[in-house]
Order: sequence, then structure tokens, then C-alpha cells
Amino acid sequence: MTMDIRQFVDFTLVSVGGYDITVGQLIFIPVVFLCGYLLLGWLVRITTAQMQRNEMDANIIQIVRRALYIFGFIILIITALDLMNVPLTAFAFVSGAVAIGLGFGAQNIINNFISGWILIWERPIRINDYIELGETSGSVEEINTRSTRVRRVDGVHLLIPNSKLLEETVVNWTLVDKLLRCIIRVGVAYGSDVEKVRNLLEQAVTDHEFVLSEPAPQIIFEDFGDSSLVFDAYFWVHSVGEKSSRQIRSDIRFSIDSLFRENDIVIAFPQRDIHLDGTLKIQSSRDNNFE
Repeated sequence: MTMDIRQFVDFTLVSVGGYDITVGQLIFIPVVFLCGYLLLGWLVRITTAQMQRNEMDANIIQIVRRALYIFGFIILIITALDLMNVPLTAFAFVSGAVAIGLGFGAQNIINNFISGWILIWERPIRINDYIELGETSGSVEEINTRSTRVRRVDGVHLLIPNSKLLEETVVNWTLVDKLLRCIIRVGVAYGSDVEKVRNLLEQAVTDHEFVLSEPAPQIIFEDFGDSSLVFDAYFWVHSVGEKSSRQIRSDIRFSIDSLFRENDIVIAFPQRDIHLDGTLKIQSSRDNNFE
């Protein structure tokens, strides 16, 4: 019985470059891979948790995490080949065929993989950045090997191929800093006290807790419009995206409406004067004939 098991384990399944691969090796290698993968996952989790406790940048944590996995898998592969007594040179003849297969069958995968590494190392887009790509906008949650996960303001998650982020124009709101200039336009009725309007707009803007004092807000008398005197209020905020800036603008609009009501400033609306040529005849309903 023991000899039968030994013969089965030592049975040669295939020879690669003059090196025999036995049944025992094929059984033992998956066990080594499984144990190595579990150990690698434990090491990555411990390292990531320690870096998070030290409040390190999420992008640095992502780079270290990916590098550990790559180096770990390389070590596992080399270890497995060594246990099988198969040197790397034995697979030299396979490399050409593999390269051709990858070149024709996995162009998009390789393109996205390389693009992912470029995004991580050059960091034109980072985790927690707020970006716009075409009609899509949201916060970057994770940069993976093939795609980048973006969360829109409505909570929907999008998976964008990494190559698309490099090939197309991307608006990164937070690439350098989180400063964002906002504008609120309001039209008041003709005859309003423009100095009072400017003071009220300044009050509404500067009273908001998230509006920065430097750069200072500006109130611009923009134009004499068709139906109103047009004013623009410019101010700067620290923002992480469209959601927070919209909320700030909304708060200031509420404040402007309240201040204008208290000071009898009328927010204008489109008006049209109609001039009729000729004679206008009004006919009473009693002049109509009813059956």
C-alpha cells in the first residue's frame, strides 16, 4: 500500500525543459500557494491597519498594499518553481507565445493595468478627489488594477476604466487644494437702492461660517438687465465637491431672500409692456344671442 502511494506521488505527469513534474508536486504546490496567500493577506491587513492608525495618506496606503501583494505573489511563484525543481529558464520558450497572446487578446486589460499604476505613481487623481469626466462627477473612492471606483453625489457608484482617466479630459476640483470660487447672481427691481443691495449681499455672504475671508468676497454690479439690476456675489469656500458647494450657495440664497424682504428690496422677475395699436372694442355678453 505504501509503495502504491509512493509510486502514485512520484508519477511524472509532464516534463518541462527536461524537468519532471510529478503528482506529488502538483498536490503540494496548491497547499503552499494557499498557505502563502493567507499569510500574505494577514501581513497586508496588519500593515494597512498600522498605517491607518498612524493617519497616513490613503493614496500611500493603496500603493503599499498593492506593492505587498505583487511582491508576495512573485515570491510565491518563485518558491513554487523552486519546490518543483524547475528553474525560470525552463519557461523561456513559453514567454514568446504568452506575449503574443497577451498582445492580441488582452490589450484593454494591459492598458488599464498600466494606466492604474500611472495614476497611483503620478497621482493626477487621488483617493478622495472630486472629479468630473464628461457628464459624470463624484468622489474617487478607490483606484484598482483595472478601474477606478467613483461615488456620485446621488450615492451611485461608477467603475471607470483607468485608461479613460488618462486619455480624456478630467476636471479635478481638488488636485492642488480644496479652494473653490462660487458665484450667486441676483436681479433686483429698477429703482432699488444699489448701495443698500451691495451691503445686504456682503452681509449675506460674510455671515456664512464656511465662506473664507481671504480671498475676500466681492459684490459686482454686473449689468442693467432687461427687467432687473443684475448683481453677482463672488466668494471662496473650502469644498470637497458639488454637494457641499451647492449647500453653501443654497444657504446664502435663503439669507439673501430674508434680508431683502426685511429691507423692502424686490427681487425682480421678467416683465413685458404690451402696446396695442388701433381701437379696442369691449363687447358685453348681453349683446350675444343665445338660443
